[in-house]
Amino acid sequence: MPDFVIAIISVVGVLILGLLIGSLYAYSQAFYSPKIEKRKTNSLDFLDKDSYKAVSELMTTLVGQIRTIPFEEVTIKSFDGTKLFARYYHTKDGAPLQIQFHGYRGSAFRDFCGGHALARELNHNILLVDQRSHGLSHGKSITFGIKEARDAKAWCEYARGRFGNVPIFLVGVSMGGSTVIGASAYDLPENVKGIIADCPFSSPRDIIKKVCSDMKLNPTLIYPLIKLGAILFGHFNPDSFSCEGAVENARVPMLILHGEADSFVPCEMSKRIYEKCKSKCFLYTFEGADHGISFLANPEKYKKAVYDFLNYCME
Repeated sequence: MPDFVIAIISVVGVLILGLLIGSLYAYSQAFYSPKIEKRKTNSLDFLDKDSYKAVSELMTTLVGQIRTIPFEEVTIKSFDGTKLFARYYHTKDGAPLQIQFHGYRGSAFRDFCGGHALARELNHNILLVDQRSHGLSHGKSITFGIKEARDAKAWCEYARGRFGNVPIFLVGVSMGGSTVIGASAYDLPENVKGIIADCPFSSPRDIIKKVCSDMKLNPTLIYPLIKLGAILFGHFNPDSFSCEGAVENARVPMLILHGEADSFVPCEMSKRIYEKCKSKCFLYTFEGADHGISFLANPEKYKKAVYDFLNYCME
């Protein structure tokens, strides 16, 4: 074999190896979750920003309240056999059920400290979910709402089988918001009456590229490597899902809430989802609220939006 051919093969081999190593690193940073025993289960870590420091004490108090309430451990298997975990809080026989989904690398207690309190105030029963690859749920890959949306459908089917025809509301924050919006594209049980999404991102691609820009990385160059890592090691394509696409098939009423000062998921993403939604949809934005803390920033406006939406869905 001529030397130049060997040289070309060697160069190509090095490039392929470099791509594999780079995509594996990208996968490990964006999507990989360690085994359950190595996770920070229900961590109360807060972002080191003034907007979060201002509410961290209140959030810690609310989380402490949740920890005092008795619950039942629930597990199911999702569409792909992944074992999922949730905590069921019973308030009243026959009451509406909220199924709550936290955000990316978040925790159920922290992300729903406000939502849990609001649900209790409404006398709703609560199924507080650990999303796949988080908390006590199994899985090693976070898929930014792609497989999680099908998990939400599985939880709805479990709830319908256990509780019968009680009204079900899917509620999500951040990636959890995208999860419940994604679930709207599927054939959900008829007693799923509404979806509440707080600060959802429009698609995995959009939020990943946005975060790359925040990190001073060129999204055009970096995103293909991240996508390759997701496909090779996570066995999913982040381009295969968008909330804007999902809501074009939605039949369930939807409430979208978003902080106007959201520094992680731009409020504009919720506006785009709202504009595409084919079902009845309501959008409320909150002045000065950063990511995921609209309820804490303006509880009265937030509560009224939720109460009005629930009344609309129950008419």
